[in-house]
Amino acid sequence: MAQRFVSERNLKFLLYEVFDAECLVRYPYFSDHSRDTFDMVLGTAMKLGEEILYPAFQEMDRKPPEYADGAVRVHPSVKAYMRASGEGGWINAMHPYDAGGQQLPYMVFSACGFIFCAANYSLSVYPVLTAGAAHLIETFGSEELKRAFVKNMHAGKWQGTMALTEPDAGSSLADITTTAEPADGYYRIRGQKIFISAGAHDGVENVVHLMLARIKGAPAGVKGISLFVVPQRRINDDGMLVFNDVTCAGIYHKLGYRGAPITQLAMGDNDDCRGFLVGEANRGLAYMFQMMNEARIDVGLSAAAIASAAYYAALEYAKERPQGRKATEKDPTKPQAPIIEHADVKRMLLFQRSVIEGAFSLILQLARYTDMCRVTDGAERERCELLVDLLTPIAKSYPAEMGIHAVSQGMQCLGGYGYCDEFPLEQYYRDARIHPIHEGTTGIQGMDLLGRKVVMKNGKAMALYFDEVRSTIQSASGDDALSACADELEAALKTLEDVTAHLAGIAMKGEIELFLADATLYLELFGIIAIAWQWLAQARVARKALQGNPSESDSNFYNGKLAAFRFFFAYELPRIAGLARRLRNSDGLTVAMKTEYFED
Repeated sequence: MAQRFVSERNLKFLLYEVFDAECLVRYPYFSDHSRDTFDMVLGTAMKLGEEILYPAFQEMDRKPPEYADGAVRVHPSVKAYMRASGEGGWINAMHPYDAGGQQLPYMVFSACGFIFCAANYSLSVYPVLTAGAAHLIETFGSEELKRAFVKNMHAGKWQGTMALTEPDAGSSLADITTTAEPADGYYRIRGQKIFISAGAHDGVENVVHLMLARIKGAPAGVKGISLFVVPQRRINDDGMLVFNDVTCAGIYHKLGYRGAPITQLAMGDNDDCRGFLVGEANRGLAYMFQMMNEARIDVGLSAAAIASAAYYAALEYAKERPQGRKATEKDPTKPQAPIIEHADVKRMLLFQRSVIEGAFSLILQLARYTDMCRVTDGAERERCELLVDLLTPIAKSYPAEMGIHAVSQGMQCLGGYGYCDEFPLEQYYRDARIHPIHEGTTGIQGMDLLGRKVVMKNGKAMALYFDEVRSTIQSASGDDALSACADELEAALKTLEDVTAHLAGIAMKGEIELFLADATLYLELFGIIAIAWQWLAQARVARKALQGNPSESDSNFYNGKLAAFRFFFAYELPRIAGLARRLRNSDGLTVAMKTEYFED
């Protein structure tokens, strides 16, 4: 039997029973779809995962990209998968029909993305990066840029990237030094970029970089950043692809996520790198945030998906591995028990499931808000947009951070075998470690949440979030089996309100460094509560389903859901007490810490 890496049953539970994806077909934009078309798309995604992505999973790790003479050679599956993604319409699946897309809901597309990432994260990123870059050109680029680049990107013939990071700037984009000098219908680009995913490889005919640079004479800081399309190879007057003075100076050798090259790029060494301005000058960072925010949610989805694959590998092992006997069994001649019978192994498996299924539920929650933004307007659209903005740092960081812990527990289930490459757990562990770094570190997400999102529009987004959670609490409080947990979530919300008010008071005093010093802990507190909200919503649906006399397999599924829900509330939600205690303490320990104290 093929290795299992996701639960189709859980995907459909979330899509149809919790988030009612079928309701979208009542809107004209999605009216050509149905449950049948959604299921067909999911089935096709599973087939791609099983036949193209997963078979290359371990081999891509063991045979990573090779760099020689400025060229990068990748695994043959990259070319096959990019072409399959283009031919199957996956790269522009959510686009309108008139743009060549399928008008697929983001909820359904997210479920497919979850399958792809769980099957082979390294391979899954190539079309995702391309889709984000193409969407940026479509949204802000001229008609000329769209004609020149988008078609081949959607076809999977050309790779897309986001080229932001520089050697001396890192995450501080205000300090980028790549320059753009106006020329005849284009800009001459000079500079370097580092850590560019899929920034050069032979799996495509061309690589198209969406690159931040500063036009000479532009204002300092973020106000002077512009966005450019910088292809590795440009089209000349004869319609041929020619070298565009973008050189891959090398690739980085990584802990995990080895199947996708992370490149260092040099532009303009021969003073002939041509870039094409996207939109207006000096508005590049605002444009790029579209792709960055999409990518942040994708990071969270990917992290949860890798943890899912690790969970099912651990679960399979735990069912089959006999070792020891139950604590109550004193007869050493009796057969050993499968380790899944041991309470501590059950604890580890429940922890994994509670993290994965709670985190992916939150991602689908944001996907539902995004779908509603597409089909509504006015106050309802604003409500959904604000909730997506507020919750994006959580949807990125909770799965990224907790996914590592989930995979670690999966590895622990295998004992010594988990640490060996005969089993995939060690690769999942290495692959997962990139996500707290990708697309803005956890610290950056914390400062974004506390410093920007919580206070935007005078706290309107936060008020809407509290309304959403309390609506779920109210719907669950009438069920005797859920009412105690509903009360616990209400108390947790009150804790979040109190901590937020305390920190806001520090900010109002002008002590901004102290205000943001523990923003990462605030992010963690917020994240735990957000996942508890998702579990209460799932538990309410599971409880209702069990009252309808389901089949034995469905009954086991719903009872499993309730067990994971109870685990999260019993084991994870209580952790907010310690976080809240620290956040209410204004001693400024880390702010006051002197650099020289770190010396021996």
